[in-house]
Amino acid sequence: MNIRTLLEKKISEALAAAGAKNAPAIIKPSTRPDFGDYQANGVMGAAKKLGMKPIELAEKALQHLDMIGIASKVEIAGPGFLNIYLTEDFLAEHTEHALASERLAIETVFEPQTVVIDYSAPNLAKEMHVGHLRSTIIGDAMARILSFQGHRVIRQNHVGDWGTQFGMLLTYMEELGDDSSELSQQLSNLEKFYQAAKQRFDEDPEFANQARKNVVKLQAGDPEFLKLWKQFTETSLQHCDQIYQTLHVMLTRDDVMPESAYNDDLPNVIADLDKKGLLKEDQGAQCVFMDEFKNKDGSITPMIVQKSDGGYLYATTDLAALRYRHNKLGMNRGLYVIDARQSLHLKQVFTAAKKAGFVDPDTRLEHMAFGTMMGKDGTPFKTREGGTVKLIDLLDEAKQRAFDLVTQKNPDLDENTRKSIAETVGIGAVKYADLSKNRTSDYIFDWDTMLSFEGNTAPYLQYAYARIQSIFRKAGGIQNIDDSIAIELIDPQERQLANKLLQFEDTLDTVAREGTPNLLCNYLFELSGNFMSFYEACPIMKADFPDLIHSRLKLSLLTANTLKTGLGLLGIDVMDRM
Repeated sequence: MNIRTLLEKKISEALAAAGAKNAPAIIKPSTRPDFGDYQANGVMGAAKKLGMKPIELAEKALQHLDMIGIASKVEIAGPGFLNIYLTEDFLAEHTEHALASERLAIETVFEPQTVVIDYSAPNLAKEMHVGHLRSTIIGDAMARILSFQGHRVIRQNHVGDWGTQFGMLLTYMEELGDDSSELSQQLSNLEKFYQAAKQRFDEDPEFANQARKNVVKLQAGDPEFLKLWKQFTETSLQHCDQIYQTLHVMLTRDDVMPESAYNDDLPNVIADLDKKGLLKEDQGAQCVFMDEFKNKDGSITPMIVQKSDGGYLYATTDLAALRYRHNKLGMNRGLYVIDARQSLHLKQVFTAAKKAGFVDPDTRLEHMAFGTMMGKDGTPFKTREGGTVKLIDLLDEAKQRAFDLVTQKNPDLDENTRKSIAETVGIGAVKYADLSKNRTSDYIFDWDTMLSFEGNTAPYLQYAYARIQSIFRKAGGIQNIDDSIAIELIDPQERQLANKLLQFEDTLDTVAREGTPNLLCNYLFELSGNFMSFYEACPIMKADFPDLIHSRLKLSLLTANTLKTGLGLLGIDVMDRM
């Protein structure tokens, strides 16, 4: 049982004994050391329900509170807050336990869920661009964290591989004929291939007409067009694979579940919506009207599921995907890491799926919305020419900038070592710059800030880890730390560091529950700051007596393990030397 859970149990029991049964303790880390280590904020709400003064309930609860061996004192502050001061022995014991555990004493969840995470989801008609970055890395971080907690995580890469634009692309492929070398060369740059096909579509009415006919052939299962389509999608997926490998995200081909996979089920979706009485024809289209989406004037914003020409829409495919994830994958919780502009669409899909019985009423469906990556001018991030930035180009530039930086700082390192460090630093910097921001907000993409070794950046945290490794090298290696010597928390900085280390599990719980990787970034940044304060105030190798050297080395080791684990859960690597 972690510290916060233990304190919640103790305070809740005391409140119940004082007459406030089932009152939540609401335990949070204190914002300042003089307010104790933790603060219980549940007294005010419980007192209000009982019609008591908060301070009276707090005093009554203290009479029933048993904190022997846990807290040195618990005091009432303000209108009824309870400030909890943990004992040094209690903190040291839990710190030792965390150090001795491969999982830092973090237990797996008692009731694991099947969590389906929908993320990345590029359109295979084009190469991945910067607009896919946030979904890919936020989704990957959430998948890692939830898996670490013990949940069964199923990644779903809902790639776009169907629809009218593929008629245009396949028609252009057909024009190139049997010259496989020419076709292969052109497909190596999907963006140029798409632009060339689009130009033909826009300028040649005969080509455009043929493209529309070929869409019908494709959707009807024409063997020749299916063959071309498979060739195109395979090439596109290879481009995606290159991105995922460069980004060090965990998506594989096994996670790809394309739009086309649901094609055969779309008529069934329409039929089942109709059976539930949810369909209504409007101007020839089949729509779902739901009171939850009523406007101020009384009109309802409809969700169109079938066009007047019989074609289906994203909503139809998303409903089919939800049904598949519920029936076949056993989904308890679904996370959709999709940009904020799709908010209304997803609300309608989630609501309709529950009304139609495609998922259970208690299935948690969550839109993990995110904002836009902006340039320094405050507009969406683009090339200098105003075009869309390819994601692979952005990542290549990150590695090159990091290589130049590493070369500047460590010119004596051999080139291969500098390249290896540069890849870890450059890719980590791009990912962390995004993950450290509140995902619902837009953020400014700034190379200088993200590659800085100062402030809340990946290079700063990676350097903090490497610096601790240098301490171990001076000590002759981790193997020279004497495990039999207990951790002692003598100085305030030691206590503060131990306290922060023991808040790691609580942080992960919050991130997993709320979908906020930035809170893990903030925690790791604060932990690094706590370690630097400890390092400056508490000599390690020159401590006053030998046992204290080993105690402080053990605190350093737990800090390094926590940084490595935390950054790893964000998909960011560390190095022993930088």
